[in-house]
Amino acid sequence: MIPSMVRKQIDNFSLEQICLSGQCFRMKQEDGEENRYSLIAGDRYLEIEQQGNVNTFYCDEETFEHFWKDYFDLERDYADCIGRINPRDTYLADAASFGAGIRILRQDLWEMIVTFLISQQNNIVRIRRCIQNICEAYGEERTDGRGRLYYGFPKPEALAGLDEDALKACNLGYRSKYVVRAARSVVSGEIDLEAVRRMSYKKAREELLKLFGVGEKVADCICLFALHHLQAFPMDTHMIQALNAHYKRGFPNRRYKDIKGIMQQYIFYFELFGKK
Repeated sequence: MIPSMVRKQIDNFSLEQICLSGQCFRMKQEDGEENRYSLIAGDRYLEIEQQGNVNTFYCDEETFEHFWKDYFDLERDYADCIGRINPRDTYLADAASFGAGIRILRQDLWEMIVTFLISQQNNIVRIRRCIQNICEAYGEERTDGRGRLYYGFPKPEALAGLDEDALKACNLGYRSKYVVRAARSVVSGEIDLEAVRRMSYKKAREELLKLFGVGEKVADCICLFALHHLQAFPMDTHMIQALNAHYKRGFPNRRYKDIKGIMQQYIFYFELFGKK
């Protein structure tokens, strides 16, 4: 059986850079296949192959049009965003050039709440392992296009009834109580995810900050990577160091107010991988 596939020519799109950008932790390079990646988003599984700017999505056209095209933000002109960078800002221009294939993904709100609660004081390798552990323990079993088993992301209902320390068995440590309490808040209706999805950036951020364990950086990550509020500008130690070194008077927020989150990702990725 020939698998369904959709082939698209896309500029400013790099599977490697997206995978390493710190926004998506269920995407990985397939073993022994340099240009092929797999991705689990919620309960959906996708494989993608990239040769230059030609990308093959192993799914049917309808699924691509109604889910993956939006997920990867493929209708936004990222070259235009890069073109708006002040030419005198050589640091940001270099960062954008280095990470020009990054896209801001439109991910599931609940998955991002859990993901970035887990991300606190953590590294990318361990975050991936923690998420894999909770998915295998509490997610629903699925099979991919090759008949291989994978696990969907656990629903709030699957976690809300747990003891607050139960997820320590999944290597979450003290973050276990954050995730369990967040699940309880969603299941009880204390936090209405559908309502949060409809809120402005400011209101959504305020609502997310009500969750136990969610601080400003985590709230901004959720706003950026789940709700696609491109005004969000998450600040961690890498970003603080970059801004202290290159923006003594502060980041030029007004110039990039509607695409600050894209600029943040260029800086973050450059700080992680672009410095010699």
